[in-house]
Amino acid sequence: MNKDQNKNKDLAVVLVVGKDRSGIVAQISDFLWKEEINIEDISQKIMQGIFVMAMLVDLAGARSDLGVLAPKLEKLGEKIGLSVQIQHHRIFEAMHRV
Repeated sequence: MNKDQNKNKDLAVVLVVGKDRSGIVAQISDFLWKEEINIEDISQKIMQGIFVMAMLVDLAGARSDLGVLAPKLEKLGEKIGLSVQIQHHRIFEAMHRV
C-alpha cells in the first residue's frame, strides 16, 4: 500500500498472543467491529499451541481514540486469557527511519 492509499487512513497494529483455542479471531473481530474499526489485513499462526495474530487496522472511523482503545483491548485480553495490544503504525515507521 503506498502513501497515497494511506492518506485518509489512521493505521494501527493489533497484536494478540496466547494459548490457542476456538473463537479468538471472532472475539477480537467482534470488539473491533463494535468500535467501528476496519481490519485492513490479518495474519495468524499457531506455534506449538500458542496463537499469534497480527492485524493492521484503520482507526479513521473508530468510536474512540487510541488512548481509550488500548486499555479496552488489554482488558478484553485479560478477560479471555490473551495478551492483546495495539500500537499506532507511526511507531513502526519511526523505528525504521535512519
